[in-house]
Amino acid sequence: MTVKVIGAGLAGSEAAYRLAEQGVKVELYDIKPKSFTPAHKSEYFGELVCSNSLKGRDPYSNACGLLKEEMRILGSLTMEAAANSEVPAGGALAVDRDRFAEYITQKIKSHKNISVFCREITEIPAGRCIVATGPLTTDGLSRSISGICGGQLHFYDASAPIVSRESIDFSKCFSGDRYGKGGDDYINCPLTEEEYADFVGELVNAERAELHSFERGEIFEGCMPVEVMAARGKDSLRFAMLKPVGLRDGSGNKFYAVLQLRRENREGGAYNLVGFQTNLKFSEQKRVFSMIPALKNAEFLRYGVMHRNTFINSPQCLNADFSHKARPDLFFAGQITGVEGYVESAASGILAAIHLCEKLDGREPSIPPDTTVCGALSAHISEANADFQPMNANFGILRPAEKTIRDKKQRYEHLARRAVRDITEYKQKLNMY
Repeated sequence: MTVKVIGAGLAGSEAAYRLAEQGVKVELYDIKPKSFTPAHKSEYFGELVCSNSLKGRDPYSNACGLLKEEMRILGSLTMEAAANSEVPAGGALAVDRDRFAEYITQKIKSHKNISVFCREITEIPAGRCIVATGPLTTDGLSRSISGICGGQLHFYDASAPIVSRESIDFSKCFSGDRYGKGGDDYINCPLTEEEYADFVGELVNAERAELHSFERGEIFEGCMPVEVMAARGKDSLRFAMLKPVGLRDGSGNKFYAVLQLRRENREGGAYNLVGFQTNLKFSEQKRVFSMIPALKNAEFLRYGVMHRNTFINSPQCLNADFSHKARPDLFFAGQITGVEGYVESAASGILAAIHLCEKLDGREPSIPPDTTVCGALSAHISEANADFQPMNANFGILRPAEKTIRDKKQRYEHLARRAVRDITEYKQKLNMY
C-alpha cells in the first residue's frame, strides 16, 4: 500500500514520517528545491519562515507548551528535531532554523519507506492522499482543492485577537445582542466619550508589524485593519465595529461606543474582539486593547495577525479525523485546515497520519479527547461554525475544568495535567493495535 503526501512543510513531514514509521510506503511531493513559494528560502523540508521560536516551553503554564508535550508523547518528528537544534531562549523553545530543517530533511530522505519527488502537484490525485500544502498553496492545486471542497476555499488575510473569558471584567460590560435579538450571544464592552477618544488616539499611533514583501500589495483589499480605519476619522470606528446602535444594558442605558466580544468556541472559554483584525505588534495590541475598561486585565489567548493565508472551510468538508467527508481516502493537514502556527500544523500532520493508518487497518478513527489540545483542535476543524477562522493552541479551547478554578496558574496546571494524562491513555490505546 502507498500513500501520497503533498507538501513537505511541518505537517507534511510529520505525516510522511509517521506513516513510514508505521510501515506504510510514502510518496512525498514538494516543489523544493526547484521552486519556492514567496515565503520560503531554504531547500530543506520543515522550514520555519516567520520565526525560529516554537513558543512557550512549559506545558503547565503555556498551551503551546502543552501541545508540544502531547506531540512528544505521540512521537513527533518536529519535537525530535527541536531537541536536536535547540538554542537558548529563556522560557521559549527556539531552534537553529537551518539545523532544525536539515534534521527533518535528513530523516525524511533517509527513511526506507519514503520516496521524495520534487514536483508541483496541480491536481489532487486519486487514492490515499494527505494534502499538507500550507497557507501558500500554489494556484493550480488551490483550484483543485477549491473544486473538491465545494468551492469552500478561503483566502484569509486577517484575524482578530482572542481573550479568555476569565480575564474579562464583567462589572464593566453586559451581555446581549443588538436590538435585543438572538439572546445573550455577545459580551458588550462600553466606552465613554473620553475613553473612546483616548483609545483611538493610541490606536492610530501604535506601532505596526512589518509585512512580508509578498503581502504588501494585497493585504488591505479584502480586510481593513482597525488601526487603518481609525486613522480615517475620529468617529470612523463608532460607525463600524464600535457602533453603539441597538445596544443597551439591563437598565436601558445607551453608550458612546461599544466593543462586542463573540464566543470563539462551544465551551465559551474564549472570546474574539469582533471586527478587530489588526496589524499591530503583539505588545501594542496588549497595551492598546487593554485600554478598553472591560479588558483592562485581559489575557490574550491569540493576538490578531495580518497575512495571506489559504484555508478551507473545514467544518463543511472535513471530519474530526482530518478526512474529507465525501472522499474518506483524502486527508488534509496543516494550516490549510484552519490550525494556526508551526506547532499546531505539525500536530495536525501527526493526527492525519494516525487516522489514515487506522483506516488502512480497517479500524474506525479514534479522536483524541477534547481535554487535550490535539482533541480540541480536531473539534475546531470539524464542528459546525458559521464564522470559522484559524485557531492556535490555547487553554480556552479545552473542555473546562470539572470545577471552577479562579486562580489562572492553578487552572492551567490542572488542565495541563489532565491533558497529559488523557493523551498518554490515548497513545496506549493506539499501541494496542
